Amino acid sequence: MDTRHGFGRRAIRWLPYAALGGSAVLMLITDIPRVLPIPVGLAMTAVAGLWLLWFITLHPQWIDRPPIMRVFIGGLLVIFVVLVFCSPLFGLFIWTGYMFVVPALPGRSALAGAGAVAVLSAVSQIGGFVVLTDPGALPGFFVLMLFNVGVGVSMTRLAMTNDAESERRRRAVIALEEANAKLAAAMRENAGLHAQLLAQAREAGVLDERQRLAGEIHDVLAQGLTGIVTQLEAADAATGRPADHRRHLDQARRLARDGLTEARRSVQALRPQQLAAAALPDALTEVVDDWAALNGVPAELITTGTVRPLTAEVETTLLRAAQEALANVARHAGATRVALTLSYMEDVVSLDVRDDGAGFDPAAPRPATESGGHGLAAMRERLRRIAGTLEVESEPGAGTAISACVRAAA
Repeated sequence: MDTRHGFGRRAIRWLPYAALGGSAVLMLITDIPRVLPIPVGLAMTAVAGLWLLWFITLHPQWIDRPPIMRVFIGGLLVIFVVLVFCSPLFGLFIWTGYMFVVPALPGRSALAGAGAVAVLSAVSQIGGFVVLTDPGALPGFFVLMLFNVGVGVSMTRLAMTNDAESERRRRAVIALEEANAKLAAAMRENAGLHAQLLAQAREAGVLDERQRLAGEIHDVLAQGLTGIVTQLEAADAATGRPADHRRHLDQARRLARDGLTEARRSVQALRPQQLAAAALPDALTEVVDDWAALNGVPAELITTGTVRPLTAEVETTLLRAAQEALANVARHAGATRVALTLSYMEDVVSLDVRDDGAGFDPAAPRPATESGGHGLAAMRERLRRIAGTLEVESEPGAGTAISACVRAAA
């Protein structure tokens, strides 16, 4: 049963039948003037009951079908007229007509139906159609009718307003439930996307860590092994010079020890040994001095600006860049002098490495081989991970200048 218009409530389901039965009983036990005889009144009572039973009780879904409801209200008004002819006491039943006009008739039709019910109620209240045959009763009837129509139409309009407001609230609740369902679905979808993004982030982190470890291995182990190989080759070439032979072997031994220490430390913290207890300029000075002593090439570090602490990753990246640049000079440049400049500026820190060696054509990079070629790519990759940049300026016979620049966030 549709409960939107109140037909689901017990009082509205049974009150019209009770009013109809009570009116019929009053007709039987009272002696009020009537136009039609009692048998006709009883027959119309049965017709009214069957009319309500068929249209309301047995077929409550018809309340949403206006054409059928117009038939119901029209027939009900005709029954009301006949019942008033039978006895004005059926006004008790006629009053229940207000219960049906709002849910059964749309818009102004409900007001018209309420007016018709009000007129018939006034007729029953004045004493029935018999009384209206007396001209003296007409003024009183019109006053009573206007009162009934005014009250009935006003109450009907109020009921229509309340019914419309209830319908709006019902639709708002339905819309809210639909919105909540969509929100729940969106949250489930977002949860799936979040899980997918977390998985992708983990995969990206693993890949980034692998690349960082590859650079770390290259910077720590490959450079150290290259230096050892260079010293051993020099020792073989100096077999006729015992002092030089011994010096190269000692250098190779020292490089091997330093590389082993650095490898162990890198596995534990992946932070250069030089930065463990020193600031970046001091660590770079140590690297430059060791490189100059090892390769016999003059090298110096110049620091400009106000030295300030940087993040461990930034300092490590700049130190590795210096080590790689110096390793490339030793392997390829044949330089007679190297200069490094560490510049602390307002929002960036840059490291420039310049040599007066053979130079090369940056547009035709050296192929990656066992002896070199991976260095510049590794430097760029390291700097890219911290949003830094690497610039290379070189030409054959004119030396090389490498500039690594990173943001100076501490």
